Amino acid sequence: MTESPLRIATRKSPLALWQAEHVAARLRAAHPGLRVQLLPLSTRGDEVLDRSLAAIGGKGLFLKELEIALADGRAELAVHSLKDVPAQLDPRFHLPAILARADCADAWVSNEFATLTDLPSGAKVGTSSLRRTAQLRARRPDLEIADLRGNVGTRLAKLDRGDYAAIVLAVAGLERMGLGARIRARLTPPAWLPAPGQAAIAVETRVADAVTNALVRVLEDPATRRGVAAERALNAAMGGDCTMPLGAWCQARTDGSLRLYGLLGDAHDGRLLRAEAVGRDPAALGAAVALGLHKQGADALLGART
Repeated sequence: MTESPLRIATRKSPLALWQAEHVAARLRAAHPGLRVQLLPLSTRGDEVLDRSLAAIGGKGLFLKELEIALADGRAELAVHSLKDVPAQLDPRFHLPAILARADCADAWVSNEFATLTDLPSGAKVGTSSLRRTAQLRARRPDLEIADLRGNVGTRLAKLDRGDYAAIVLAVAGLERMGLGARIRARLTPPAWLPAPGQAAIAVETRVADAVTNALVRVLEDPATRRGVAAERALNAAMGGDCTMPLGAWCQARTDGSLRLYGLLGDAHDGRLLRAEAVGRDPAALGAAVALGLHKQGADALLGART
């Protein structure tokens, strides 16, 4: 086993650290004697909390500092929530391992209201996601949708002090933090679509680092890889924009084929475009669903975004 430790670049948020520790534990178990260390870093996405992610450039802001650490040799791998990883990576890097996916649903979290239907007109709901905003507006145009930034604990604290009547988070993030009891209801696909790759943990490395690539491949889950590949192919075919109100969910079928559901929303008026397709090739499936969305007017909807 290598003498120098394997260093994992990670964001400093509690959830990111949990995910990095989970990967470290899996690697130590798979490779007895392997030393693994975490390199916690602060990213622009974590630091700028007074504006929406869309306003400051999208979820890719959570990756840049981690990729710099990979490039300059301070870390051998980075651990990400796959939903935060842009559809197109810098060609120096790749994702040699995607772990088995957890529950990909969104979570309805409220201290007073058990479901979205129960909210009174004009109630304030918090989310940092244009995708969630569009789906909320489609169902309840009478609500006030307000931006909600910060880590999981910060968001729950804002709910608990009464800033919001309810908030929408990821089920997987809450459960990984031991906060599953806060979930009042699950917003489940295909009626409500998650972000492409939501609830999957991805390992990013340098393409040229053969030693690290060999070590981390033990973490790979082929079934998860195949499904999220279709979701990410849809994202790429739509332009790969992390600020796009795009939902995607790929369902494995008993005959070995895949069904991909896609949704493009308007966060201003709640208009939703939906398309789905069945196939066996993830890339072709993503392209087919993108075509279905374009046929329904995706270009006009995207062009209307401000």
